[in-house]
Amino acid sequence: MDIRGLTLRNRIFSTGHMAVMLDDGKISDTMVAYHVAKAKGGAALTILEAARVHPTGESGRPAIRAYDPACIPGYAKLARACQSQGCKVFAQLSHPGREMGLASDGTHPVAFAPSAVPNERFHVMPRALSVALIEEIVAGFQTSAANMRTAGLDGIEIVASHGYLLGQFLNPRVNLRTDAYGGSFNSRLRIIHEVIAAIRRGAGDDMILGIRLSGEEKDHDGIEADEMLEVAQAIARNDGLDYLNVTAGTSAGLAGSTHIVPSMRLKAGYTTPLSASIRSVVDKPVFVAGRINQPQIAEQALVNGAADMCGMTRALISDPDMPRTAKAGRLDDIRACVACNQACIGHMLNAVSISCIQHPETGRELTYGPRTPADPPRKLMVVGGGPAGMKAAAVAAERGHQVTLYEASDRLGGQVNLAQLLPGRAEFGGVTTNLTREVERAGVTLRLNTPVTRALIDAEAPDAIVLATGGTHRTPEIEGADEAHIVSAWDVLQGRANVGARAVIADWRCDWVGLGIAERLARDGCHVRLAVNGMVAGQTIQQYARDTWLGDLHRLGVQIIPHMRLFGADTQDAYFQHTLSGEPVILNDVDTVVTALGTQSVTELEMELCDWGGDCHIIGDALAPRTVEEAIFEGLKVASVV
Repeated sequence: MDIRGLTLRNRIFSTGHMAVMLDDGKISDTMVAYHVAKAKGGAALTILEAARVHPTGESGRPAIRAYDPACIPGYAKLARACQSQGCKVFAQLSHPGREMGLASDGTHPVAFAPSAVPNERFHVMPRALSVALIEEIVAGFQTSAANMRTAGLDGIEIVASHGYLLGQFLNPRVNLRTDAYGGSFNSRLRIIHEVIAAIRRGAGDDMILGIRLSGEEKDHDGIEADEMLEVAQAIARNDGLDYLNVTAGTSAGLAGSTHIVPSMRLKAGYTTPLSASIRSVVDKPVFVAGRINQPQIAEQALVNGAADMCGMTRALISDPDMPRTAKAGRLDDIRACVACNQACIGHMLNAVSISCIQHPETGRELTYGPRTPADPPRKLMVVGGGPAGMKAAAVAAERGHQVTLYEASDRLGGQVNLAQLLPGRAEFGGVTTNLTREVERAGVTLRLNTPVTRALIDAEAPDAIVLATGGTHRTPEIEGADEAHIVSAWDVLQGRANVGARAVIADWRCDWVGLGIAERLARDGCHVRLAVNGMVAGQTIQQYARDTWLGDLHRLGVQIIPHMRLFGADTQDAYFQHTLSGEPVILNDVDTVVTALGTQSVTELEMELCDWGGDCHIIGDALAPRTVEEAIFEGLKVASVV
């Protein structure tokens, strides 16, 4: 792929995304290592996270100050490191406009926008920009571009997507100005053309310059696809611009924001029709991103003419070596992203460095880099074939240990095998597929249908044991359980329960399980009430995955009742206590109460080994019930030192 004299070695790129790896607003060694891993893995291009071009664009979320020369050394170090691996590096320049969170001191900063039109997601009422301040911000793009040129980057991407400031100017429902920057179509685009000109002044003629657009914002009062088609045509005629990068969604509303990092509930490659329509009317290269998680999907987008470059950001987070592995034709060895959003955008929204539940080495490259050979190799017994045990076995075997993995059932996967049965979560089963392949490649000896006892351990005499025996559904005492019809979520998923026509789900964990059981029963025609012990169903999971699901449940007619603590049940009723008022809440006309009350550790073998005296490690739900992220990470950690 050749753009303005720059050759990209393939059609795979990583889109701009916040990694939460800055040190006082500057690029850290951790961030360099994170991007270098993708460069070594074969990506053609990595676009760095959105950097601020003006102080008015700074919120509580740390971001690079591209307008400050202090950013140059970090950019230069990262650029040199990636470029030495054959990967090009672009900066992303941005201003959030009204999409503003809290300031670093916890106060609400003044948010600026084209007009005083509030957003729904952050409930921010912005102040309309003055012409003088618009000119300052445009000048900030020029200063920032000059800094990027000094740092030796290959290109710059303008952020006009996802309802941020430049996108706000494009939207006639947000830009209500009547001066030179609003009103007519051309006036709304004026700031875009001024920014392109400013960046060219700062960057010169040889750097690549692109713009990121939401092909459709998919939200109330958001930019529609036909409107963006007209915008893209007009912007593409600007000679200073080299490419358009198409995505979907907006930060302005909860519905639109789910498309910023779309979950597995959205179809793979679903944004390609948007890029295809834009590509059909412009004469510049078009990039696309949005749920392109495997090379086959990316290849199809290229063959169909939907795009010239495919953004595969989470695919590279899950497997930084994906491009190189695909080039070698070893598609089965690729660790495919399952779009769970748990450790990537989920971490970012919690102000924690991003990683991946399947590949916790991502974001931790300086700690878990190349495997350290075992010295000396040991005989290792891993008990439990869920995610924790599989990761521990694979990593330990890669290091040279003699590893045998024991699983009591006839298949690997543990609770992942249940999770993939939830509606819209089938792709989550890829975690088992990917880890199984890692176990096979590492040369682990596998023993299925083999419960482990103290006698077996004594007979095998391992040098070390890793207990990854997992957990089972929690079944506390419930008043009236003898006469009521009470079943667990596990019973429902495994087809062991006749739920009847009217169900109440008691959801203590507030995660995927309650949401999924509610959807499954509702789609089966059941009347469903989801009683959650929290503020909202899905409270403990990443918001983009949760919010998409909540919208689906509303369409299905599921009634969600917050602040509910299960108390008891009888043949016709379910009894709850309001967690805030303490008052009783009685739900009548109930056939079945479905419990989603969390997990409890399986500890029988641990108790048998209390006097064993050998090197024994406990990980995953066997240690404490949590999620697949902690299970796999603990598998990595223990296998790296055992």
